[in-house]
Amino acid sequence: MATSIKQLLKQGQEVRVMMLGPMAHPKMIEIAGLVGGLHGVWVDQEHSAVTQQQIESFMLACRAVGLEGFVRVPPLDYTTIMRPMEAGACGVMVAQIRTAEQVCEIAQWAKYPPMGQRGLFRGNYEARFGMVNPSEHIEGCNKDRWLAIQIETTEAVACVSEIVAVEGVDSLFVGPGDLAAALGVPGQPMHPRCIEALKQVSAAVKKAGKSWGVLPASIEHAECCRDLGCQLFTLTTDVESYRTGLQVMKETYSVFF
Repeated sequence: MATSIKQLLKQGQEVRVMMLGPMAHPKMIEIAGLVGGLHGVWVDQEHSAVTQQQIESFMLACRAVGLEGFVRVPPLDYTTIMRPMEAGACGVMVAQIRTAEQVCEIAQWAKYPPMGQRGLFRGNYEARFGMVNPSEHIEGCNKDRWLAIQIETTEAVACVSEIVAVEGVDSLFVGPGDLAAALGVPGQPMHPRCIEALKQVSAAVKKAGKSWGVLPASIEHAECCRDLGCQLFTLTTDVESYRTGLQVMKETYSVFF
């Protein structure tokens, strides 16, 4: 795409994406791109058994239809953080964070020296398969790759100001399902406890001059987040889109059911 998700967020613009997980396939990305209206997709490696080879195929499909792709990963280790970027992802979003110290280590894994400790390998699309000068490659990746941290635990909410202030972190992302469960109100993302947590995230992001996103639980939840300054909205998922499509089909052809 002409303007990256990272650039759009820095410009203060809203970004619309969808999530691909259990049903992820390149054709779903192609359809999303052809239908239009989205800036990108993210692939879930936290809850789905998506392989590195699949990520390469998904990112290839993204490039074919002008979408950006990034990957949600669990906070496991160095290779978990850097490999999606080698596969062509514009960045990673890290789930289940609890401390700023965790985030500092993750930021080091995501960036090349002198900003971090990422190892250099150029046999991939990110490095144009060795056709980019190493210095230019390192400088470009450190500038252009996008790092988002999920806020979905009580520990993360408590230290959200420290997390968003970590060098290398571009955005935060609220997982409303896990956050509501962690706050003792599962399935109630509009509960006052959850809204208060959103306000804490919003205030911390605003102070740091960064951005935040969400996977909205409803249109009301999305509008609440927008009012609090949220810029990135995951408006649907692969499973939700398929389920909704079947429901619409039953309604459209109700006389057959």
